[in-house]
Amino acid sequence: MKYVVVSGGVISGIGKGVLASSTGMLLKTLGLKVTSIKIDPYMNIDAGTMSPLEHGECFVLNDGGETDLDLGNYERYLNVTLTRDHNITTGKIYSHVIARERKGDYLGKTVQIVPHLTNAIQDWIERVAKVPVDDTGLEPDVCIIELGGTVGDIESAPFVEALRQFQFRVGRENFCLIHVSLVPLIHGEEKTKPTQAAIKDLRSLGLVPDMIACRCARVLEKSTIEKIAMFCHVGPEQVVNVHDVNSTYHVPLLLLEQKMIDYLHDRLNLTSIELSEEDVEKGGHLLKKWKATTGNFDSSMDTVKIALVGKYTNLKDSYLSVIKALEHSSMMCRRKLEIKWVEATDLEPEMQEADKEKFHFAWKEVTTADGILVPGGFGTRGTEGMILAARWARENKIPYLGVCLGLQIATIEFTRDILDIKDGNSTEFVTDLPDEQQVVVYMPEVDKENMGGTMRLGLRPTYFQEGTEWSRIRKLYGNADSVEERHRHRYEINPEFVDRLESHGLVFVGKDESNKRCEILELQNHPYYVATQYHPEYTSKVLDPSKPFLGLVAASANILDDVIAGKYRIQDEHTDF
Repeated sequence: MKYVVVSGGVISGIGKGVLASSTGMLLKTLGLKVTSIKIDPYMNIDAGTMSPLEHGECFVLNDGGETDLDLGNYERYLNVTLTRDHNITTGKIYSHVIARERKGDYLGKTVQIVPHLTNAIQDWIERVAKVPVDDTGLEPDVCIIELGGTVGDIESAPFVEALRQFQFRVGRENFCLIHVSLVPLIHGEEKTKPTQAAIKDLRSLGLVPDMIACRCARVLEKSTIEKIAMFCHVGPEQVVNVHDVNSTYHVPLLLLEQKMIDYLHDRLNLTSIELSEEDVEKGGHLLKKWKATTGNFDSSMDTVKIALVGKYTNLKDSYLSVIKALEHSSMMCRRKLEIKWVEATDLEPEMQEADKEKFHFAWKEVTTADGILVPGGFGTRGTEGMILAARWARENKIPYLGVCLGLQIATIEFTRDILDIKDGNSTEFVTDLPDEQQVVVYMPEVDKENMGGTMRLGLRPTYFQEGTEWSRIRKLYGNADSVEERHRHRYEINPEFVDRLESHGLVFVGKDESNKRCEILELQNHPYYVATQYHPEYTSKVLDPSKPFLGLVAASANILDDVIAGKYRIQDEHTDF
């Protein structure tokens, strides 16, 4: 097993996740099987109880693991399926060590950070790195490990020490460290001192970088690269310039141009890994597909405008998977994507009194959009604004996609306006609703006391109902009888309302295995009015866009029928996909 560790210095949020994903993707183009592990040094067991405004979105895996958003980057770039154990947190590690201590596994020893905690981290990495994550079912060849946070932080110290020890456990030719650092521009001058200081700190902790990935707004001057190489004790070929590009999907190609893969090939002795001709050919095709995809992004001329009506728009990372799913779909449709960010509360009548300018601007964004998206979320804030946006889409034949909360919003709006239940709502928003107004209810099997990991989580099947051959979302799924998608919710549509809703044209075309829980709704006689209880954005891939999102973008661009017919495909000389 080869290990590539990606760490970061100077500031957080510098792009370690994209660099780690891009490095893994390049290794896959050689025909290698690649997996990824993310280390998060916070005390939480997982990301499930964190506010999206605190830490960005919570990404959900097939096994129901609620993890850091960077695992979504890994799955999207590498086309792999990870597990909850691929996200290591301080909370998980301490819980693991304390549980072992309580069982007496340490045979009376004084349990300490070194060696017990650091050994537990190393053992965890080695165990999880061997878990098959792709359709081959085979053990991976390379594991990319991203160390979250910034080197030098107190909470990162045990993990840095564990990785320092780990390089000797696995051997030099099996361990490579890439450190991501910032080169800021001050009055047009590229400043190298922050990077020098970061590498000095890293070396003082016992880790020596093999490559330094320098983030900068522009292409670095040759003299800057040479200066970093000299003062950081590496060769110029070991300094990679990761400058700003018009899409993160260009980063793998940017690294390829700078011969990163050649350096890693020699540094990790990748020739020692036996690859079949089929593996090598598959890797070559992957690179050609990726270039074709990014070419679609660059050559797109027409723009498609999607209004994202949400409640966490102040931190756009709260909707990272949604953004990526829209990007994947727009590239497939050969359109430039313009997301119009609309804070849902700004659409509500009260805002007209509080801030008339903000109110009118929000409604201008919604009414001029080609399509409207209402994503997931929790709590009552902004829900009335979302309901108004859903009504606008329904009445004006504007393509609409609702995800999780967005499905519940669409149903509440329809119930109020078409079924004339004016006070219809969700028991999440109004806890003392009369039975006849409970459009959305708490799922009976869900724990109401404990918040962490107690929702309906992970990959679950949805079955298309009889008589839904007309359904556009079903056609996008290839006329399948069922689909499997990832869930994360506590509330569901009240089954008591389903027959009345369907009699007026709001059809639940997909339901769960019990045939009672509503999973997909679609409005008849509308260009595209679809909502899902599950989160299709979690399974969207760069080269295989999520079908509900693809439908929204295609309908918004007036090419949905062509997309369903298969006329929009990215081609290379070997493959259509």
